[in-house]
Amino acid sequence: MEQRDFYLTILNKHISNQKMVAHCLASEAVMRALARHFGEDEDVWGVAGLLHDLDVELTNADSKKHALVAAEMLEGILPADAIDAIRMHNEMATGMERTTRFQHALAAGETITGLIFATALVYPDKRIASVKPKSVIKRMKEKQFAASVNRDTIMECEKIGLSLDEFVQLALNALIPIAPSLGF
Repeated sequence: MEQRDFYLTILNKHISNQKMVAHCLASEAVMRALARHFGEDEDVWGVAGLLHDLDVELTNADSKKHALVAAEMLEGILPADAIDAIRMHNEMATGMERTTRFQHALAAGETITGLIFATALVYPDKRIASVKPKSVIKRMKEKQFAASVNRDTIMECEKIGLSLDEFVQLALNALIPIAPSLGF
């Protein structure tokens, strides 16, 4: 747990917006669940989820710089495959397509959190625990709902061997235990 505290310190040093911190914590939880599912290193995948948006405030979310700066910041701190997945979660900055399971998992995993958060917010109690997978899937089809959430990126779950139903269920199961710390 000491190592996670180190990564949380890095996160909190560079991100002050608490909604963004919650997004990073949620992305970590989803990535850990994906790592467990695929038999990957849970700590490596988790920290990639936690720190993937490390530069978002520094770059003002500039799509041409975001993720590239984070990758540079994390050089020598994280394993190369984690840095690569972080760099590639923003294809617009690299101009390259994602090719590895880790890259697709991080892109889809961090993106599904936004749709789940938005879905929870339309529930009367605004709790992730109340969100049903079918509601998230229904909202996927409503392009105006959470319009900034890239549905194609979420669908990259299929490139790692998960149906949308399986992916949404996995993500919800990962988020429910930490939902109170996320504000849900």
